[in-house]
Amino acid sequence: LLAVNPAVQLSYLVSETFAEQNVAAVYPHLSNVVQHSFASVDIEQLAWSSDVVFLALPHNKSAVIAKQLLDYSCRVIDLSADFRLNDSALYQEWYQHPAPSAELLEQAVYGLPEIGLREKIASAKLIANPGCYATASILGVAPLLHNQCLELEQQPLIIDAKSGISCAGRSLSLASHFCEAMDNFSAYQVGGIHRHTPEIEQELGKLAHKSVQIQFTPHLIPTPRGLLASVYCRLSGSYSLAQIEQMYREYYARCYFIRISATHQRPGIKTVIGSNFCDISLYLDPRTNYLVVICAIDNLLKGAAGQALQNMNLMFGLPEWSGLQASSSYP
Repeated sequence: LLAVNPAVQLSYLVSETFAEQNVAAVYPHLSNVVQHSFASVDIEQLAWSSDVVFLALPHNKSAVIAKQLLDYSCRVIDLSADFRLNDSALYQEWYQHPAPSAELLEQAVYGLPEIGLREKIASAKLIANPGCYATASILGVAPLLHNQCLELEQQPLIIDAKSGISCAGRSLSLASHFCEAMDNFSAYQVGGIHRHTPEIEQELGKLAHKSVQIQFTPHLIPTPRGLLASVYCRLSGSYSLAQIEQMYREYYARCYFIRISATHQRPGIKTVIGSNFCDISLYLDPRTNYLVVICAIDNLLKGAAGQALQNMNLMFGLPEWSGLQASSSYP
């Protein structure tokens, strides 16, 4: 994404695993696109040669490097979970590791532009790039919370989400082996234990101005990429589908990457794969007064790298869609 963005010059690519190797030798699809070789990390050189640094490190590893880069007045976009949770005790509970300093947590801005955070992102020095499941879940219900349309007192918000194998990263595990994943469909971290749970609840709570509890279950589907979240929303009053659709369209009126549908087409991930778009489909069940919201994203783009670039564009006064206007890969 960065290599083909005319506003960006790649200056420093870090990989301890592939240090000194040409990028194209590790990732052949980047031949003739990226001419760089990977380097080991040198904080001073990295900071002096960069206006902004993207950190794609394991959880618990970003905080120290981010602090050093910020001391050099370098802007940082972190794709790990280190700065997503505002409460240090909550971070300790879910990641079994001390949280970053209170100063860094206070400085970090949650990088989801569509929920009213554009101005904060634009002036931020440190961005906490959201998780993929969190992105789809929050975008799916933000307009309902903004308009106070949800019944949240009696039961938790139910989020049922499915993602491709790349959601787990490149490291191998038994569940991601071809023979385990293909022709299979499995739930994992069931029972409210997935680490995106507190992140989703935190941001939904800010939108609702009160505590929000969710029941979140992720699933693994046998496809390389793509994420689809089904959110079951008990409405607090009587609304027509047309009224709800209007709420969504008004809330996301300035959001290039949000596409709303209230027609009864079959929503899926094929329409977003390879793009930074988020497709939201709305279905009202008048028998139960539930709104079913289907939210589809590419977990590697709007759920990670594309969103990081979107945040960079805002931080440097570029058009929000700069370098991100590719449509989905279809069919």
